[in-house]
Amino acid sequence: MKDLTNAVTLITGGGLGLGRLMALKLAKRGAKIVLWDINKPNMDRVLDELQLAGHQAHGYVVDVGDRKQVYEAADKVRAEVGDVDLLINNAGIVSGRPLLDLPDEKIEATFRVNSLALFWCTKAFLGPMIEKNAGHIVNIASAAGLVGSANMSDYSASKFAAVGFNESLRNELKKMGTKIVTTVVCPFYIDTGMFEGVKTKVPSLLPIMQEDDVANKIVSAIMKDKEQLILPPFVNIVPLARALPVSLFDATNTFFGINNAMDEFKGRGK
Repeated sequence: MKDLTNAVTLITGGGLGLGRLMALKLAKRGAKIVLWDINKPNMDRVLDELQLAGHQAHGYVVDVGDRKQVYEAADKVRAEVGDVDLLINNAGIVSGRPLLDLPDEKIEATFRVNSLALFWCTKAFLGPMIEKNAGHIVNIASAAGLVGSANMSDYSASKFAAVGFNESLRNELKKMGTKIVTTVVCPFYIDTGMFEGVKTKVPSLLPIMQEDDVANKIVSAIMKDKEQLILPPFVNIVPLARALPVSLFDATNTFFGINNAMDEFKGRGK
């Protein structure tokens, strides 16, 4: 099991939901937490929780979709806290609308936060990891990065990009011979509020996941240096299902309710 004592752990989108829970759980394992979030009040509340519990924690207001902000904040983190040992690219946004109802600005914002931010944040901290030949990068993607579903074109495409980014980075680091670990996380819908209103047709196989359970599984994957975490286990059939003709693959997704899951979506800011 990984020893996280005093490991500088940076979590983007750390002010709410999964980011907050991962921060609290990793801090209990000795990690020195750094939060990045665009929402200062949310982030400050998590910092208060951590500090009241006696944990070391620092926070920076950062729009991870803005590479200038990312690089400037990364310099501050290195100067004020130290090199990052564990980077968790967690920040994400969702629109949940049919393509023709999506403003261009929403599409661009989705890719800035869900896809491009992975490049900026990873580039900002990867160099020292390579020099030390140690480090861990976690990319929170989605089951929507494995299966495209209706009313999710921007989100799903951005998460497909996240999965591809992680896979390419993983192989690049292995080719270099480094000991840096990457973990990609692909969960089904989580009850964080981000996907409020989402429904599942087959809860026994595709449950709306509890955020505390998902956070525990992510922390366990980090501690075990697991390279991939797909939740729930049923989603692991996707690669096999892709061997079907396209029409049957799409019909299978519809049968399991994937293409209707967003019909009553509300989310946080739709």
